[in-house]
Amino acid sequence: MKKSTFIITKMDCPSEEQMIRMKLEPYSEVKQLSFDIPNRKLEVYHTEEVDKIHQAIRELKLNDHLESTEYEAELPLATDDSQQRKILWWVLGINFGFFVIELTTGWISNSMGLIADSLDMLADSIVYALSLFAVGGAVSRKKKVAKFSGYFQMGLAFLGFSEVLRRFFSESETPLFQWMIVIAILALIGNLVSLWLINKAKSDEAHMQASAIFTSNDIIVNGGVILAGVMVYFLNSKWPDLLIGGIVFAFVMRGAIRILKLSK
Repeated sequence: MKKSTFIITKMDCPSEEQMIRMKLEPYSEVKQLSFDIPNRKLEVYHTEEVDKIHQAIRELKLNDHLESTEYEAELPLATDDSQQRKILWWVLGINFGFFVIELTTGWISNSMGLIADSLDMLADSIVYALSLFAVGGAVSRKKKVAKFSGYFQMGLAFLGFSEVLRRFFSESETPLFQWMIVIAILALIGNLVSLWLINKAKSDEAHMQASAIFTSNDIIVNGGVILAGVMVYFLNSKWPDLLIGGIVFAFVMRGAIRILKLSK
């Protein structure tokens, strides 16, 4: 058994992890993958030479380099991930639930910030769902799901940007700041619960580390929406809401592009 260690500088979230897993799944010589996302490190346990594996990873264009290859490595024991999967199901449920809540209340309150935050929640839900449903599935099916999800999310982001521009250049109502602040606070609480659940697992597994990173980023976005709601109140203006909406839609578009890379 050989162990090859790669440093992949652009691997910083679950999307890149899934890209690599799906890319290497057809290679029968690959026996196990061990991800260390915070340190941008991937350990591949394999039986043949590393050349084909390295070429496959290089095709993803994630700025990788092969650090070392150990030729007499022991395959680590597989861990029981039932608790981790249960936690990820809870996190998926929280994210998708707040996607529905924020989308609905954002529409009612005329807030692009809430609508954009809802799509950010949807983006996370898609990545978590791909991670959970992809196990044991055919590569072709995974790629089809990723392609549909990515284009769907990209379409929503384009519609969001268009609406932000329309409201920027036309007369539109000032959003209801009360809804913005209250719903964003609830979403913040939901993300804090998610982060507590993830940290409770005390797992070094890559998908759990990546989930913690995603959720921490969501907490920052929630804070941005709350701040925008406060500024709408004090300035009696729609501009803070449009600004935060545009910024979050940019994150949503970035997430869609990452998901689409999974389908290639």
